[in-house]
Amino acid sequence: MYSTIASLFNVQSAVMVLVAVAAFATVLTLTLPLLQTDKLGNRMKFVATEREALRQRYREQMTSDRSRLRQTSTKGFIKDVVERFAKGRMLENEAIKEKLRMAGFRGQGPIYTFIFFRFVMPPAVFLLTLFYLYVINSFGLATMARFAAAAGGAFVGFYLPNVFVQNVITRRQESIQKAFPDALDLLLICVESGMSVEAAFAKVAAEIGDQSVELAEELSITTAELSYLQERRKAYENLAIRTGLPGVKAVVTSLIQAERYGTPLGQSLRVMAQENRDMRMAAAEKKAASLPPKLTVPMIAFFLPVLFCVILGPAAIKVFGW
Repeated sequence: MYSTIASLFNVQSAVMVLVAVAAFATVLTLTLPLLQTDKLGNRMKFVATEREALRQRYREQMTSDRSRLRQTSTKGFIKDVVERFAKGRMLENEAIKEKLRMAGFRGQGPIYTFIFFRFVMPPAVFLLTLFYLYVINSFGLATMARFAAAAGGAFVGFYLPNVFVQNVITRRQESIQKAFPDALDLLLICVESGMSVEAAFAKVAAEIGDQSVELAEELSITTAELSYLQERRKAYENLAIRTGLPGVKAVVTSLIQAERYGTPLGQSLRVMAQENRDMRMAAAEKKAASLPPKLTVPMIAFFLPVLFCVILGPAAIKVFGW
């Protein structure tokens, strides 16, 4: 036993381990840039498409009372299933549309997909639960108990699409909230330099993309809406609705008041930037304060056993003569 442990720590073994680690790090370094995608480029391309859709919409609105944001149609199996089983009011549900917009999913396609999974997930989870309980492991449950567990799985499956969309919204809001104070500082500089609000939004959207692609996307859409909407107030309100953040809503209120009453915008943006920066710092402090309780279980489960092995290992070797 002692000779085996000694052989693991000789010079030749250490050199082999270091060479293997260096080779793995070299391969990882060379392949990671190839696997990375241009997320910013894809998002900005989507924003350009959305801008063209807005332009088409408000051109058609001059000759028609009703028009949709996107004229593309969702074809295929998903659309057929949704249109056959879903009611019209479900497709026109504003709450679903607003939630999908907050997650960054726009157009009719995500609505059809969301409703499709609303229909598909409950029976799918129900059948999977029954298959697991009858084929793999029954846990000693009776027949009625198995069907009750499958029914509970179907109930959970109905809410799985909501959980997925809510997780996307949370990640998106975190990205926007982190970069929003810096975006306000850039917007303040642009406004005080004499740029118009539309040009300032476009400039900030181009500059903030490296820090938050989601915020750059929202600001670009707001720029397009400021150019084509008849009421500029509606463009600001849409920005607040799409983000769902209190800090953005406060800034939108200041922008609307400045637009309506002609008040100076620079001071309001400066105050709002400081408030959003304080909110970002408070969120970071809250996350830091929650780390010690979260680290308790990993330390007990992983660190302490290794520490005991390191401390008591040499003593055990001497006592038992290994």
